[in-house]
Amino acid sequence: MINIHLTYRLRARLLASGFFLAASLCSNAQSVVAPGGQALDKQWIKNGVFEMGCYANIGGQQMEISTFTIKINADDKALKVITALQVKGGDEVSIDTSISHGQTFHPIYRSSNSKARQMVVHYGKEVTGHYYDKQTKRRHAIKEAVANNFFDSYTYPYLLGSLPLTSGYRAELPVYDYKPGNAGNTKKALIEEVKSNIYTSSLTGEHKVWKVNVYEEATKDRYAYYIDKETRRLWKVEIETNGQQLLLVDREIDFNPFTTTFDKVATMKMITGGNSVILGVAFARDNQNEGMLKGMAILNINKKQHARAGTTVILIPHTDFFKEWIKLNDAARKKGRAIPLPDGAAGCIKVATVYDNEGHFEFTNLTEGEYLLYSEFGYVHTSSRTETVGYTDHYINGMFQGSTANTTTYNVSGNATAVAKKTVTIKNDGDKVEVKLKKTL
Repeated sequence: MINIHLTYRLRARLLASGFFLAASLCSNAQSVVAPGGQALDKQWIKNGVFEMGCYANIGGQQMEISTFTIKINADDKALKVITALQVKGGDEVSIDTSISHGQTFHPIYRSSNSKARQMVVHYGKEVTGHYYDKQTKRRHAIKEAVANNFFDSYTYPYLLGSLPLTSGYRAELPVYDYKPGNAGNTKKALIEEVKSNIYTSSLTGEHKVWKVNVYEEATKDRYAYYIDKETRRLWKVEIETNGQQLLLVDREIDFNPFTTTFDKVATMKMITGGNSVILGVAFARDNQNEGMLKGMAILNINKKQHARAGTTVILIPHTDFFKEWIKLNDAARKKGRAIPLPDGAAGCIKVATVYDNEGHFEFTNLTEGEYLLYSEFGYVHTSSRTETVGYTDHYINGMFQGSTANTTTYNVSGNATAVAKKTVTIKNDGDKVEVKLKKTL
């Protein structure tokens, strides 16, 4: 069983480092990095929203267990990070807030509120606050002297990308991580190894990264951070904790390859606000021709093979935005990727089903404009093949004159898939347009 509660401690610490870039040019091996030091450069901290999916290895498969959404607000006064965790399939949202000094990154404030606990920590000349365990109903007062500089345990991962990472880089960071019953809560986070690696995104392709291996003395957990060499974006985190393996992956919610603006209101009006109808029939016309005659429909004598009842037909408003999406998606698929639609755009794609075994479908409530129809369906492909079964030798007056091939022709049948596309234009509102959505092979 996956220990979901461990993600409460991880949520704010694992995400925001995607907004930090390295700037320092030198550092000593096995150096100590502390608040106010020269190894960190605040100019690379970026405001914004970041999201990661959290996955657990269950039975050899990666299964999503939660989503982390984090908001970063940084200025000269403070670095503020607000993190929301939502467990998959649940309504509860756990919130963590971490505030550090905007220039030195000395911790100022920490709070955590989840189903399991409620905690408030104030940092100053001493650490004060309280920790309330909602399950045991026990309240713990926090009061601890401060001897040396340290980071809040939720802050230091945000800063990994701002270190002078290079192959072989090693460092230790003092961190404060409160736990009830601890004699002392300041421990080390050890950067044990940094080396080159590759991260492949399903959206943006291959990225050269630093793989930063970190061991936490306080938790005994191990982390592998995959940080972009060029931008210092955090793409992925691998976690080993209490015998469990977790994986956090950047969902790239800021990804936007489009140059055309999507107009949801106008596009929805195209597919719901009119009186026009498209009446269609979807079918494939098989072609037995081979060789030089292959694909010549004029010689095709086979019957139509209609799409079966229940076959899906989609209608895409052929606006400038969707034309760009189709072009980008076709190029991405050649590289094994796909371009997702922005929020709201997928809802503007209309779907119909073939309602009989003669391939008929309908789209209603359309306005004037251009539309793209698309469908995929199976059919039986039959081809004619010729095979040489022997040769006949020819003689005149006992002299060999040559040979001719003896051939036989036969048909071969097999399952195939037809991909049919057609652009349809409705000129006037109220028109009924009849179309043949066909594929001839």
